[in-house]
Amino acid sequence: MASNTKLNIDIQLISEKIDRKVLVKLANAQFKTFVKFVVDIKTGQMAVGGELHSDAELLLLENGADRSNLWGGNYFLNKPSDQKIEFTSLINIRPKDNNVSMEIEDDKIRKKITTLVETLLMSSDDNLA
Repeated sequence: MASNTKLNIDIQLISEKIDRKVLVKLANAQFKTFVKFVVDIKTGQMAVGGELHSDAELLLLENGADRSNLWGGNYFLNKPSDQKIEFTSLINIRPKDNNVSMEIEDDKIRKKITTLVETLLMSSDDNLA
């Protein structure tokens, strides 16, 4: 688990499915019902947890990511399938990447993120269908 001791924030950098117990621990550390995530849509890496999307973004940037491939959102552990992912983050406001709001506007990017969330965060009994 990566930890930014200056800000006292625990963020997990993953590229394989996260253990459900670890995901619950990350959720309980901050918001209880959800975790923030930032995904690198090019490499498939994801930073999960912490208080701010920008902290997770920084961790990915420090590990060689390109900002134009990083997108933030929230994953709700116990919501119904169609409400598990929220594609909203301040880091998503990037006019130069054709996204002018906090919400991810590009359906192709949303689909990539959904696939990565299904692969890396969801347990086998969850689904987004």
